[in-house]
Amino acid sequence: MKNVAIGALLGLSMMTSASADELALAYFMGPKHPMNSGYFTPMGEMLETESGGALTVKQFPGGALNQSPPKQYTLLLDGVADMAFMLPSFTNTLFPKTAVIGLPGICEDAIECTAAVTRARAELETEYNAKIIGLWANSPPVLITRDKPVRSVADLQGMTIRVADPTNIPFIEALGASPVAMPVSEINQALANGVVDGVMVDPAGIGSFKMNEAGNYITTDIPGGAASFVVAMAMSSYNALSDEEKAAVDRVAASDLSAGAGATYAKISTMGMELAASSGLEIIDIGDEERAKMQTLVDGVMSDVLSAPAGDKTVGDILSLMQGS
Repeated sequence: MKNVAIGALLGLSMMTSASADELALAYFMGPKHPMNSGYFTPMGEMLETESGGALTVKQFPGGALNQSPPKQYTLLLDGVADMAFMLPSFTNTLFPKTAVIGLPGICEDAIECTAAVTRARAELETEYNAKIIGLWANSPPVLITRDKPVRSVADLQGMTIRVADPTNIPFIEALGASPVAMPVSEINQALANGVVDGVMVDPAGIGSFKMNEAGNYITTDIPGGAASFVVAMAMSSYNALSDEEKAAVDRVAASDLSAGAGATYAKISTMGMELAASSGLEIIDIGDEERAKMQTLVDGVMSDVLSAPAGDKTVGDILSLMQGS
């Protein structure tokens, strides 16, 4: 029913071969990405079961509908896709409440971080003009460097660091480094070519982006927060469903599939660190003394960050929800 929009996008003059009960799911990664088995395929299977076969999902991987990660949300707004996988941090000015998960110190791994966004989910959903089907998070980032190991706050002075999320920028500046926002698809070459001195990235990205080949050192204690992931449905698509079909979508959205996706990311993060170690990268734990110095610097800017607006709330309001306060 919605694939007319896809046909128009591709310049077709007729309907695609998809049947009327197929929902088009767009994502920019390849079909072998862990999120296919970790969320996309189980979600489609559950939706088909819950709807008694009335709804199925057809995947459009690899950016088939749009290759730009920051533009996945527009696929829903423009009616090009029924469902899309998005990283809100790519356009975090649109989703300031969701961006709060990027603050350091909220959670230690993808399972905890997913639980944090789940606690705040009802509030986070209000900033999307879409039906949220899945919402989870990855693990906080590590710092990967090539030429210079980071063992202290002093080592960070003057370094150019790619941040995993713009939310991290004031904290990296407080540590004396120069943060640079950069798409994750560019981090390997940026580090290998010396465009940046270091890359902050979720350990799950070590294998996905071959950071074990670009870097020589990993510091595990640099303050940074997680990134969130969303699978959303266009409101036009959701509103076109029957009451029974909407109920099926609602059951999928309320299921534990998102928690499973977070657990998948936690597993991939562990595998990423194991890959780094087996590849010969030095894993650096800066120790309690340097960790305390970093925390003092982070605390020095945190109060201003928490008082900043996040939509109709403050960052501190959303943080309280994520922490279960």
